[in-house]
Amino acid sequence: MLVLWALNPAIAQSNLFDGKTITYIVATKPGGGYDTMGRLVARYLEKYLPGSQVIVKNVPGAGHLVGAKMIYAADPDGLTIGSFNTGLMYWQLTADDLSELDLTKMSWIGKAAVESRVLVVSAKSNVKSLEDFHNVDHPVKMATSGQSSASHQETELLAKAFNLNIQIITGFEGTEAELSMMRGEVDAYLGSASSLKSFVDNGNGKIILEIGGKPGSPLPQASALAKTDEAKSIISLIETQSQLARLTAGPPGIPQDRLQPLRDAYMAAFADPGLIAEAEKLGLPIVPAAGDIVAERIRADFGQKPEILALLRDLLKDE
Repeated sequence: MLVLWALNPAIAQSNLFDGKTITYIVATKPGGGYDTMGRLVARYLEKYLPGSQVIVKNVPGAGHLVGAKMIYAADPDGLTIGSFNTGLMYWQLTADDLSELDLTKMSWIGKAAVESRVLVVSAKSNVKSLEDFHNVDHPVKMATSGQSSASHQETELLAKAFNLNIQIITGFEGTEAELSMMRGEVDAYLGSASSLKSFVDNGNGKIILEIGGKPGSPLPQASALAKTDEAKSIISLIETQSQLARLTAGPPGIPQDRLQPLRDAYMAAFADPGLIAEAEKLGLPIVPAAGDIVAERIRADFGQKPEILALLRDLLKDE
């Protein structure tokens, strides 16, 4: 499929957006993996939507919830799209009111990557291994984004899966968690492998656990360490989310004649040698999928077995 896009990128082009300005909302502060990927996507979408201008607008807050709601509330004309955290899938499972955001109704344009999660401990911390998280006298200080974010929800789930003694400190956006670890203010952070790669490579931290790693990964895998049925279910859910990384979506109801050109341009962008080269230089893994595939996967995630959904709701009900 990618070969076809690369050989004939013109199939992604459409004159519908000629002379139009498309706002690409990134639901976090400047800096960090979401912002980097969003700006890369925006530049290459312009190439495959002739005559368009794609501008990036950062809308941080509440663990990507503020930005996602802004996308959801936009006019369905294809001129407002954007990216947000997959942790909002966890939020939706426990939300009482979906009037301002229902992921199953969004106009999905595509996803950029598969992102394993890694648990990183700061080089300045006395915490050196997963066993240190079981010290009953000294909870490990862990940074997360807002309570609706993947980092927060998955940190809570990981703690419950392995009975970790942690103190969660919320409100970190972009690269703020890494900076806080470098200052010795927090001990650890759970995030995407690509976003934390340079932090670890520069000697500022160490990966002690991975969720959703590739076969043969040298890192300790959470799936291998999960012993109870509950722990295995939790890790399986997090692994599912890691397959849908760096999403791009628009509000519900974008007409198909406008949605399809956006999807086509998105896939053409991710087959572009220029984008691929830039992503490699930035350390951004690229495993794209088209919007119809993402939409199907989102519906499937919310259609899991009732006992699995009940488990997740029970685990997160007090968040």
